[in-house]
Amino acid sequence: MAFINSLVSWLNTKRLSQIDFFKEHPIEIQKETLTQLLNQASDTEWGRKYDFKSMQSLQDFKERLPIQTYEDIEKHIERLRSGEQNVFWPSEIKWFAKSSGTTNSKSKFIPVSKEALEDCHFRGGKDILAIYTSLYPNTGILYGKGLTLGGSHQINNMNNDSYYGDLSAILIQNLPFWADFIRTPDTSIVLLDEWEEKLHKMTEATLNENVTSLSGVPSWFLVLLKHILKVSGKNHIHEIWPNLELFVHGGVSFTPYREQFKEILPSSQMNYLETYNASEGFFGIQDNPNDEAMLLMLDYGIYYEFIPLENVNDENPKAISLEDVELYKNYAMLITTNGGLWRYQIGDTIHFTSKSPFKFKISGRTKLYINAFGEELIIDNAEKAMKIACTKTNSVIKEYTAAPVFMDKNQKGTHQWLIEFEQAPQNIDEFNYILDNALMSLNSDYEAKRYKNITLEKPIVSIAKKGLFYNWLKSKGKLGGQNKVPRLSNNRTLIEELLKDNQ
Repeated sequence: MAFINSLVSWLNTKRLSQIDFFKEHPIEIQKETLTQLLNQASDTEWGRKYDFKSMQSLQDFKERLPIQTYEDIEKHIERLRSGEQNVFWPSEIKWFAKSSGTTNSKSKFIPVSKEALEDCHFRGGKDILAIYTSLYPNTGILYGKGLTLGGSHQINNMNNDSYYGDLSAILIQNLPFWADFIRTPDTSIVLLDEWEEKLHKMTEATLNENVTSLSGVPSWFLVLLKHILKVSGKNHIHEIWPNLELFVHGGVSFTPYREQFKEILPSSQMNYLETYNASEGFFGIQDNPNDEAMLLMLDYGIYYEFIPLENVNDENPKAISLEDVELYKNYAMLITTNGGLWRYQIGDTIHFTSKSPFKFKISGRTKLYINAFGEELIIDNAEKAMKIACTKTNSVIKEYTAAPVFMDKNQKGTHQWLIEFEQAPQNIDEFNYILDNALMSLNSDYEAKRYKNITLEKPIVSIAKKGLFYNWLKSKGKLGGQNKVPRLSNNRTLIEELLKDNQ
């Protein structure tokens, strides 16, 4: 063990020194990154449109290129999916990471270039290993296999040469052949579309493996680990995998799941590292187990800008560069990437906890949302689904709010909707059924989590007594047209307060 760890430490020395360099020279690295991106894309359709070749300054870049959302570039992405090339980025684009939709689309399809794969996503994976082995020099992680819980990919029916799927599936599909020797199960199981079949086959394939690390979304992993315990008849995961020592997690907040993981992984040798790896890019790695903040990875081919959250809905919001951010202030993130996204508003908000080096925490979304299980339910989904349910049940809603019900050892997760009706439906169960199905039709991530009740059970609809929300606003001194009840919350603070008043 000592020999292999020493060899890995030697191989990682160069990369760790590069990380140290961008920690010490973050602004210079970011300026160099932007220059490289503009040069690489200067002969693309986008580069010619905005005349990248003549840009002399950061000010030119900010003045010429508009801030973009998915809706702004969706028609161009559809061209890429149909086989056109050299639109945003010079190298061939044939992979598209499918993620939750926007106000107009059920799903987004984020272009993934070979540079984004190699220099961003795969580099992030290698850096997790480099950082972890430097933190724990005596680790045994390399003597077993990593278990990654990924999604699936499908052939895009618009063009047989382009493919889409979950980002995790795209990464697994494009890993080098030797990766099969250090991970489990094999690709054919990991990329299965049918979740229930995948659950059983992953369990069978990994029960007798020497699993030393896990990587994935906490909510999905909890389902898998509980299934493995049930099949094996064991009480704790370490009875099955005694050498398991690391869970690399991301995608949703780990806070609601932390105690449940400790319950089924009670060993003191377990370590947890958070990462921020989205369809649009790999942004951060927790480099200190005693600090929940993540290190902003500055040499992955991504140039960062930030909009103060209070200005995000302005007609022409001013975006600032890294050197101008303030600590503990919420910012909406803008990214310019080696996947061809230019000044793209990703929808997440962060705040910085340190500027030397730049470390941050994810603070939320630019819009109201629920993302407790990876479902990314946005307010637009909720409003449209409510309208469908009301129309079909001849009911009228006065006020509502919704929040997650988190998993515990006795139940799966779900959403609870507290609704005050102006005109109640005759059958609340029918209303609930229609609401649930409408949400699935509007949001592909919600649909995936609801599939066969694997992660999410059907919603709970609770009826609020007359005047509940009015009285709550009154108690807060918030009566008036500018004050509204938050429709969606990512925690239960508000709904629990209202439910208490509803008794």
